[in-house]
Amino acid sequence: MHYTEGFVIPVATADRAKFINHATRMDTIFLEFGATRIVECWGDDVAEGKVTDFARAVQATPDETVCFSWIEWPDKATRDAAMEKMMSDPRFTAEPMPFDGKRMIFGGFVPVVDLHAKGS
Repeated sequence: MHYTEGFVIPVATADRAKFINHATRMDTIFLEFGATRIVECWGDDVAEGKVTDFARAVQATPDETVCFSWIEWPDKATRDAAMEKMMSDPRFTAEPMPFDGKRMIFGGFVPVVDLHAKGS
């Protein structure tokens, strides 16, 4: 069964194009390292919660948009090996991130339900 790594980050709304360009370059490397699918999502309808919400979780400011992304890997071992490669690959440090990495929330997840529409 595949392994999924998810991310939630605040990005300056004015830096949307920078974020997309950065994500495209970095995601290409993750694919090179064995990822099977990567999805980068720009917040569009992110509700404010009564107790907590995405924006509060990453301490987003009014001039930031919450982004939600995930990487699918064939398995956890492939993801772990890719993370080790990433740490020593100069392409990951060649340019600054267009967001505050200290406020990024991320984690690895094992699927427990994986449904697909007919024909997909």
